[in-house]
Order: sequence, then structure tokens, then C-alpha cells
Amino acid sequence: MPTMGNKNSMCGLKRFPNYKKSPIGSFAKNSSSHDGIKTIEAVNSCSFSRKADLCIRIITWNMNGNVSYEDLVELVGKERKFDLLVVGLQEAPETNVDQLLQTASSPTHELLGKAKLQSVQLYLFGPKNSHTLVKELKAERYSVGGCGGLIGRKKGAVAIRINYDDIKMVFISCHLSAHAKKVDQRNTELRHIANSLLPRDKRKRDLTVWLGDLNYRIQDVSNHPVRSLIQNHLQSVLVSKDQLLQEAERGEIFKGYSEGTLGFKPTYKYNVGSSDYDTSHKIRVPAWTDRILFKIQDTNNIQAILHSYDSIDQVYGSDHKPVKADLCLKWVNS
Repeated sequence: MPTMGNKNSMCGLKRFPNYKKSPIGSFAKNSSSHDGIKTIEAVNSCSFSRKADLCIRIITWNMNGNVSYEDLVELVGKERKFDLLVVGLQEAPETNVDQLLQTASSPTHELLGKAKLQSVQLYLFGPKNSHTLVKELKAERYSVGGCGGLIGRKKGAVAIRINYDDIKMVFISCHLSAHAKKVDQRNTELRHIANSLLPRDKRKRDLTVWLGDLNYRIQDVSNHPVRSLIQNHLQSVLVSKDQLLQEAERGEIFKGYSEGTLGFKPTYKYNVGSSDYDTSHKIRVPAWTDRILFKIQDTNNIQAILHSYDSIDQVYGSDHKPVKADLCLKWVNS
């Protein structure tokens, strides 16, 4: 079998053998031992004693119904030190986004699979000629209602399950209900999506990644102090008020998951075409609506290192800023 992926990967690459995995953890409501989402500090250098087995770039972006090729080129980036590229989109326009993404990601990568639920979309790219490493690929979707058929902005989720060179992964791109007061509804939507799209047999997933516009807001802080803290580069003070982290701490969602540090500015809501927060009549309170979370099913067998977790501020075509994460995996006993 050919060696996996990109030799210029963030940690380099080393072929890994088959290894039996024992699943742990679950996505479930309430747990007396729940400690919330584990915050992971991104590291620039590789700490693996030997080269990584798989490096993945994960991107989520609410496009606000707009697309430009220039934005997609900025989204994908020029440095391709990753094997798999996962792009989750929300409020994607009806234009042929996948063709533009394929052009932007070439000549280094090619489309392996995609999943669509109207404006909620997910694309998975691999290195050129890597189709032989794909043993299984399945696309699924789950709608949580809404009037997406009328305005093209559907709420729900799409998923890609893939066995890529003997590592089983599930990627879920979702768009949950909006507004600060709908916390319980978002929690319920997440549970329904998980029950629908995650394999019940946890041995069928070594890595699970959720990405998307989860729409959780900043709790009990008004607009002016939020903006003032951000303007003074003190947005870290607001992390404890983030609804997503609060709900996970309560044991409602994302049991056993990890996320990078929220060191970047809230990604919503901006004036389109700028990096200025909303000045419309709505004057939305800024929030970290756009997130990427991951879970290794058996940490005794797979080690994960997060190399970056950041917003892409140079993209201006939406009222959201994209978020990207670079994640490298290594089998412990390879």
C-alpha cells in the first residue's frame, strides 16, 4: 500500500499499522464526573518523538450567502502542510462552491467526498492520488427544521464518515438555531444530531470532529462591555461567559471533547467587507459562534496535537470570520 499523504506535513509522515482500538467516552447528557470541554493549547512545534501519521486542516465558515474565489483561496491557504483538508460551510450560496473549492485546493489536493443539506455543506479533500487509501466513505445529513427551502439558509447538519488508511473518522458540519436565549434548543439539536449521525458502535470512530456555526453566544454581558474588552484585546475575560463552554461544564453537551484556546476575537457579527463589528440596527453582541471540537476515542492508542486554532481575519465576504484548526495524529504503538 502506498505511503499516506503529504511528505511535507506539519510533523512529517510515517506509515502506521493496523491496531485494535478500545473505545471510551460518549456524547451524552449529564454526568456526575463531567468536567466540561478540555481546553487544548495549540503548539507550533511538533512534540512527537517520531513523525506524525496524519495531519488534518479543519475549516468552518458561515458564508452569509456570498462567495468569491479570492476568499476561498485565502480560506484554503498557500501552505499545504497537511494531508486531509476538511471544509464545513453554513449559509453557502447556491452557486457551485465545490468547483471553486476544488480549483482553490489544486494542484496539491483533490475532492474525496462531500455532503450537502441545502446551505449546510461539508467537503473532504485528500492528497492527489489518495483515493486508494479510502476504504469506506459515507455522507449523511440531518435537518433540524427551519425555512431553508424558502431563504436557502437551512439549520441542521451533514456528516462524512471515512476510513482513511485504517483510521476511522467522523466529521460533522452543523448550523444550529440562532439567538442567545435558545441555549436549550441548541443543546437538544446537538443531541439529536449526534444520535442520528454518530455510529452507535464507538469502535467505528477513532476521531470525531464537530465544526460549524454552533450559534452559542456570550451570556449575561451587554454589548458595550463586550466590545470594549475586545477592543482592548481582553476578550479572554469573556471566555467564562461563553454559552457553549458553560453548557459543556453542566454536562449537557460534548462530553469528553477538546477544543483549542479561544485566543482569537469573537467571529460574529461583522460588517460584510470589513473587520468591524456589526453597526446595523441589530447591533449584535459579538460571540464565538463558529467552533471546532474534537474527540479521540481511545487516547491510549492515538495521540493528538493541535498545531493551530484561530480565526482567518483576512476573509471579508461574510458577517462571520472563518475558523481553522490544524490537528496531527499519531498511533502510540506504531
